[in-house]
Amino acid sequence: MNILGISEGFHDAAVCVLRNNRIIFASQAERFSGVKNDKWIHSDQLPKTQRYKPDVIAYYEKPFRKNLRRLYAGQKWQKVRMPYNECYGHHESHAAAGYYTSPFDDCNILVIDAIGEWDTMSIWKATTEKKHLGHTTHTLKKITSWKYPHSLGLLYSAFTYYAGFKVNSGEYKLMGLAPYGNPIYENKIINNLIDIKDDGTFRLDQSYFNYATGLTMTNDKFNELFGQKPRDPKTEQITQFHMDIASSIQKVTEVIMIKLAKEIRNEYGIKNLCLAGGVALNCVANGKILKEKIFENIWIQPAAGDAGGSLGAALALWYLEQDNDRKDHWHYCRP
Repeated sequence: MNILGISEGFHDAAVCVLRNNRIIFASQAERFSGVKNDKWIHSDQLPKTQRYKPDVIAYYEKPFRKNLRRLYAGQKWQKVRMPYNECYGHHESHAAAGYYTSPFDDCNILVIDAIGEWDTMSIWKATTEKKHLGHTTHTLKKITSWKYPHSLGLLYSAFTYYAGFKVNSGEYKLMGLAPYGNPIYENKIINNLIDIKDDGTFRLDQSYFNYATGLTMTNDKFNELFGQKPRDPKTEQITQFHMDIASSIQKVTEVIMIKLAKEIRNEYGIKNLCLAGGVALNCVANGKILKEKIFENIWIQPAAGDAGGSLGAALALWYLEQDNDRKDHWHYCRP
């Protein structure tokens, strides 16, 4: 069976073709269009996928559920009841892309991003059990999740916007700027913007942000807290202030991710961890988790962001929907 996986419509559009459980073709739209983080599949990608005559298509999230969240943002969104539809969940695609390409039989998966449909952070447990005559059964189950508008990814994007970079594409610039600054605003962030618990969970004070109800990431209250307006990249140069801002939010991100990792290891006792979602592209924070030696093994699928959602949806269809054996997964999931 040839499965066509698709992620498109928001940012980092991508397609892949999965033949049974082997990756035949995978590509990101930006490589064809030259548009950074292009949200639309490029026409030059289609002949590659059509060559393999897909039997079924898997999409990386539930568009109707996501659009309802956008519609009700700023209203009583917590009470909105979401209808069912047949696409795979955004975080489910992230988790599947992490687990089913990993060398692990058993692991926890920590998915952190800006937002999928409603989830902004989720924890999953995956197991593979060998049965008689080589048959295997596997599970991938969501244990818990945290909802919009409380999002580590959106918090990081808010500072990306504040430092004058483009949201959903400039976060890596903020991470790259951080080593040139000092985290002098770390306490100001923790004492005002975010309430971090010992287990790494948190809540954001929405009075400082505008992403849920407006057209910008931050507001005047945010500006007053740090003493400057967002940098205009057309007219303003990067200063030491912006370097220190970058360093501070990077440090807060690392603190949260390390706390989460420790809590997951203590709670479930599994030695393997997969990281997935856009925040898993923060290689500096990933390195800090590795250095802490919280887990014996860590796997991060290279396209951990939305571009890898196409692969995750295809893998979810093959393994979860059709309940196929997960044997020799490391060999067959390599390109």
